[in-house]
Amino acid sequence: GMIHDGESRFSINGKPIHHFLGTSTFSEYTVVHSGQVAKINPKAPLDKVCIVSCGLSTGLGATLNVAKPKKGQSVAVFGLGAVGLAAAEGARISGASRVIGVDLNSKRFEEAKKFGV
Repeated sequence: GMIHDGESRFSINGKPIHHFLGTSTFSEYTVVHSGQVAKINPKAPLDKVCIVSCGLSTGLGATLNVAKPKKGQSVAVFGLGAVGLAAAEGARISGASRVIGVDLNSKRFEEAKKFGV
C-alpha cells in the first residue's frame, strides 16, 4: 500500500490490487501522491528517461550518503545494472581511486567501464 495511509490505489471489480512502494503499475493512467512525481522535460526521450527512474537516485545516494567513500579509496560495486552503475558514478564523484565492478553477467563490463569501473 501507499506509505502515507497503507491503502492501495488500484482495484479490479472493486477488489484492491496490492502494489509495491506507492505505485508499481503498467497502467496507462494512475493516481499517485505528489511526493512521488517528478516533472521531466517533454523533449526528453522517454526510452532513456525511464531507465533513470529510481535506479540512479538509489545507487548514487547509497554511495554518496551511506558509503561515503573518501578520495583515494577503493570501492567495490556488486551488480552492474542501473543501480550499480549509479553507485559506481557516486564512487567516481567521491574521488575513489579504484572502482571494482562485480557482476555475474560479463556483458555488463564494457558499459561499466564508461562509468569508471
